[in-house]
Amino acid sequence: MRLPKRVGSIAALSVGTGLRAEFADSSRMHVGYFTSYYPATSHTFIRREIVALERQGVTVIRYALRADPHGLVDPQDVFEAEKTKFIFRAGFLELIRCFVVIAVRQPFSLVKALSLALRVGHRSDRGFLRHVAYFFEAIVLADWCRRDAVQHLHAHFGTNPTVVAMLAHTLSGIPYSFTAHGSEEFEKAPLLSLELKLSQAAFAVCVSSFGRSQLMRWSRPEHWSKIAMVHCGVDSAFLENPLQPVSDKPRLVCVGRIGEHKGQLVLIAAARLLRAANIDFEIVLVGDGPMRPLVEDVIRRNGLEQQISITGWVSGDRVKSEMLAARALVLPSFSENMPVVIMEAMALGRPVISTYIAGIPELVRPGQTGWLVPAGDEIALALALREALVAPTDQLETMGVAARSHVKEGHDASKEAAKLMWLFKGKVGISDQAAFQG
Repeated sequence: MRLPKRVGSIAALSVGTGLRAEFADSSRMHVGYFTSYYPATSHTFIRREIVALERQGVTVIRYALRADPHGLVDPQDVFEAEKTKFIFRAGFLELIRCFVVIAVRQPFSLVKALSLALRVGHRSDRGFLRHVAYFFEAIVLADWCRRDAVQHLHAHFGTNPTVVAMLAHTLSGIPYSFTAHGSEEFEKAPLLSLELKLSQAAFAVCVSSFGRSQLMRWSRPEHWSKIAMVHCGVDSAFLENPLQPVSDKPRLVCVGRIGEHKGQLVLIAAARLLRAANIDFEIVLVGDGPMRPLVEDVIRRNGLEQQISITGWVSGDRVKSEMLAARALVLPSFSENMPVVIMEAMALGRPVISTYIAGIPELVRPGQTGWLVPAGDEIALALALREALVAPTDQLETMGVAARSHVKEGHDASKEAAKLMWLFKGKVGISDQAAFQG
């Protein structure tokens, strides 16, 4: 199968061609970024991507339905909220104004978009009414994109944000793309009409080889050439600081939303085994989420309050300090794609203990940058935790150096944003050749 020049080429870029960090053509373009929640504590990777694009000359207009309903902790997220336009704050009169503008300019597009919304809603487990709501959200988004001179609209997550972006494209004619992060997109692909979203999109981005394979699985081969791989990345705050020595204290950290797919209950079971083997340890759970009350109860019932603590949501600086104070990061997930928190820990020179699922083996190399265990296996996890706890610090530091090198090579936010900018510019007629040096 022959790939179209522009999108097909980006697949090669993801495995190491010489993409420039900045383009010869310095023309500024306007890209709209849209997702359900932004800014959000768990969406720092989107913030880094936007900032990296702006540093390379792209004007990014931020759109979201709302900010993180759990509140914002990091000062950088608070600053981002001031720059973001929230559809749920638009009000009824603004919705009517946007509707009238589109009805006058492109009346048939309203019918087409509503029909598309109902078509997707028919397949979905969320039903028609939810998709009618997406239709009205898209009306506001489409008019705001027109008003802001947006040339390309990009959505993060292939779930409802991409539905809204697809409908906004139908209403406005502005091309759109989306980043599929998984795992929900791949687990519910038919219910989410993922193949239809790809067919309507200018292109789609996946953040791992695993993710790309899953999107290929759920789409027709004639659309595979639209799928590019652009990693999530970390910025200079992680990559350029001098590596700090690994602590000799028996301390581990687990960073992430406390939910069913992150495996914190398996980690507690492994901790119980460590205590039974008289291994000295401390585990800090950094984050919050719907399962926190259950996790706290299990910790209490097993008498592990002295060994396991929970911080709740904290700032990015606090997350970094918690990682640096630990010997290794632990992420015993059941379901992921390619977790950014693993990249962050590796960039800080900390090895990682995680599971053999999805894109994680693309990051963690057993024996070199960390340990991988079968998901849900508390015995294997306990053995890996023990190795990290008793390993000499110089061994962990050697693993940390290799970890940073791996992340710097493939997950530098600036380099990955350059790939995205090439894709965006390729879709509004700016020469492909500006993306290359020599």
